[in-house]
Amino acid sequence: MLINYTDKELDLCARLMRAEALSEGDLGMLMVGNVIVNRALADCLDFKNIRTITDAIYQKNQFSGTKSSLFFKSPTSKERDLAKRVLKGEYYHPATNALWFYAPSSGETCKNTWYNQKLSGRYKSHCFYNPDSGVCKELH
Repeated sequence: MLINYTDKELDLCARLMRAEALSEGDLGMLMVGNVIVNRALADCLDFKNIRTITDAIYQKNQFSGTKSSLFFKSPTSKERDLAKRVLKGEYYHPATNALWFYAPSSGETCKNTWYNQKLSGRYKSHCFYNPDSGVCKELH
């Protein structure tokens, strides 16, 4: 297991993955899950006081999906299975070490940097950003 989590946190993670990336399919949701887990693991930058999945999901002004109606419905068994995969340590490029993502406007390319972090890549409508190497030692 990559990180300790409760059943409630498994559901929270599944619900946020759905709310942020349902239209991007399973792989898109898995990548969002990577960012959630990375934030709970990273003891650096904006995430020094984030230690749990719950902390990561409810950190102020971070995930817009927490305001989506998709976030408030119970997760399906498939969504729970996807969340379990990232909580147990599965990673997907370009979200492997990412702490941030955003969706640019339709037709726009990803910015090379976002909040002073380098672009690690794009998957469908999400651009993913990594901290500089060595800054967040907890991320592999």
